[in-house]
Amino acid sequence: MKSNTHRVWKYPSRHPFKPAIVHKRTNGILPLLLALLFLSSLSVVMAQDSAPAPASPLIQALNETKLDLNVRYRYELVDDEGFARDANASTLRTAAGFTTGKFHDFFTRMQVQDVREIGLDDFNDGTDRNPARAQFPSVTDPEETDLLEAYLGYTGLENTTMKLGRQIITYREAPNHRFIGTVLWRQNWQNHDAFTLVNTSLPNTILSYAYSWNVNRIFTEEAVNRVRANFDSNSHFMNLEYKGFKYGVLEAYGYLLDFDNSPTTSTTTFGARFSGSTATAAATNAKILYALENARQDDYADNPASIDEHYFLGEIGASFAPGHGVDSLTVKFDYELLSGDGTASFNTPLATLHSYQGWADRFLTTPVNGLQDIYVTGSAVFMGINLSLIYHDLSSDNRDYDYGTEIDVQATKALNKNFTVGLKYADYDADTNTLNTGATALDVSKFWAWLQFAY
Repeated sequence: MKSNTHRVWKYPSRHPFKPAIVHKRTNGILPLLLALLFLSSLSVVMAQDSAPAPASPLIQALNETKLDLNVRYRYELVDDEGFARDANASTLRTAAGFTTGKFHDFFTRMQVQDVREIGLDDFNDGTDRNPARAQFPSVTDPEETDLLEAYLGYTGLENTTMKLGRQIITYREAPNHRFIGTVLWRQNWQNHDAFTLVNTSLPNTILSYAYSWNVNRIFTEEAVNRVRANFDSNSHFMNLEYKGFKYGVLEAYGYLLDFDNSPTTSTTTFGARFSGSTATAAATNAKILYALENARQDDYADNPASIDEHYFLGEIGASFAPGHGVDSLTVKFDYELLSGDGTASFNTPLATLHSYQGWADRFLTTPVNGLQDIYVTGSAVFMGINLSLIYHDLSSDNRDYDYGTEIDVQATKALNKNFTVGLKYADYDADTNTLNTGATALDVSKFWAWLQFAY
């Protein structure tokens, strides 16, 4: 069995605040976490069985420690026109962790993530560590055990929470992480070695800031290409959310991405979004849904390219409860533009990209001629089953040609409060025009089945 990876920090002179990552081998991150979980639980039990004297702050923090466990088994089938053979992947993701209560306004969070292949391994895991797998389409779920979160938090300043260490950073409800996300559809999640600050002092306002000095990507430390493993980062994230308006939420943001080992990905993105809903009929809980967003992206830091691109999203829809076994029904129409001029394009390398431009993942990188996506989403809850149907019409921004169309279908059902089962299918049908070349000109279909346990 291969050994696991963890990280030790040291402080180089180039960035006094920015820890460098030094890789060492260890034989048991997961057993260590399980031991810590056991000790935490034992401490809580001992504290409860002790005399009824007032608990010390340390015992109180242990009493308030919360454990969590998430296990997801998934089968994935990929039929890609660019490969002679299909990919078949059978993987198991386990994430176990705990969050302590507060001790003099400090608290800690630790979580370990482990991904294992279960039986089927006919797929390219994206790491390039096994050249024989290059004959298969990609399923980016490599085997790995690593820390997903390990940070120290502090809440001693009024209406402020600070965290230092490895952590998840997002700014929108999952899975709609358009700019900063976890890539939570994949079995290995993206995280940051970072400092974050969240302040809620102003009424109806959430102010967030993050400095990320390392991005741990979904390809894991096993990736031969080190840029795939990590972005060596000197990046700043700023996000403001205001909920004081009657008809929606205003979000303004600025993301300054500076990657030393991937300068062509270094950009600044500034934008704003307004989204909300308006009730129309109380008897059916009917609502009109809407969203409008615009952003501009420029080259930044050591990026050798000249980038001046923009992003636009317009959304209109309706949601209501028709009854007769249908608890809710939602229909939305969206237009999304990521511009491109034939040389550069608008890109979001830290996003949960699976949620955008189709679940077949043909557009994880925006083509240089840009991308226009007109899509219709229908979702419903019928007899406890969550159903989704999405149709995408995808075309270029520059030179005005078609990429193709895609149909996505999903059904999930909660068996009880802990178990969820799901089925999902994506079919991308490429257009055959002469301007459409590369991967976007090749058909692909994907199928998933999964069972998830969450505690």
